[in-house]
Amino acid sequence: MGILDKMVEEGNGRFWGFLGCRFIKGDGKEVQIALTAGEHHTNSMGIIHGGVLTSLMDQAMGMVATAAMAVDSCVTTNLNVHFLAPMKLGELIVTSTILHQAGRSVTAQSEVRDASGTLGCMATATFRIARVKMQNTESQG
Repeated sequence: MGILDKMVEEGNGRFWGFLGCRFIKGDGKEVQIALTAGEHHTNSMGIIHGGVLTSLMDQAMGMVATAAMAVDSCVTTNLNVHFLAPMKLGELIVTSTILHQAGRSVTAQSEVRDASGTLGCMATATFRIARVKMQNTESQG
């Protein structure tokens, strides 16, 4: 099982599952996730809550950063969000890519688009390795 598959499987009982995220595709260069935004994802104005959009981008960027570094996990150390257009009920697609890697940190970018392709928001974030992937140290003898 790959790093991203493991994250999705373990996430079903956590915030990922609570939000209703779906994994579309991904590797160490790009991750794409989706959400069918419902009434419970909206704010008092009837548009998708900024916290939902931010969480989606943070999740997708964390996934691509983890895969790019081939580690068990990483944590967000900085997150910068730009809200560009209101997002409404329906399908939202989040695409995240790596911008830069150096030592124990990764910088990624993300965007959320609706089904018609409208860019609702974008973000950049920096992640730091929290736990290095454990190597199998058992004897093969």
